[in-house]
Amino acid sequence: MMLERYRRSRPVVWGPVFGAAGRNNSMNRMLSDFFGEEDSRTVSTLTPAMDLVDSKDSVKVRVELPGIARDDVEISLKDDTLTIKGDKKQEKEDIDENRYYVERNFGSFVRTLNLTSKVKADAVEAKFRDGVLEIKLPKAEEEKVKEIQVQVD
Repeated sequence: MMLERYRRSRPVVWGPVFGAAGRNNSMNRMLSDFFGEEDSRTVSTLTPAMDLVDSKDSVKVRVELPGIARDDVEISLKDDTLTIKGDKKQEKEDIDENRYYVERNFGSFVRTLNLTSKVKADAVEAKFRDGVLEIKLPKAEEEKVKEIQVQVD
């Protein structure tokens, strides 16, 4: 099972109608996507990083949620789909200066993970410590890998 960070798709503008300016804008978008720079016209979204470890007995998911309170996170498991929702609230600050620059992301997020193994829904454990959410999903007995010894005659 592979996780991939969500990326907004933008149309690529190529062709003789747009000339050099169209190719230049496309190249700028490609480079900004690669280096992670945000276009000033786009709205930044909150997408927490997620790790997945699929072992013989369980599936472990770790999600980085710095600055998010435990009460602002909701976890649900329906069928083979794990959904993590949350909300990172922006702190209110008094700004007396003429300039104000914010790089941190705020807002709501939803991460959905389709599990490839059946899990025991009643035995799922979730821990939240130091801004990291760890979810342990024990696999159902029929999904555990069974080793069979082959005898050679």
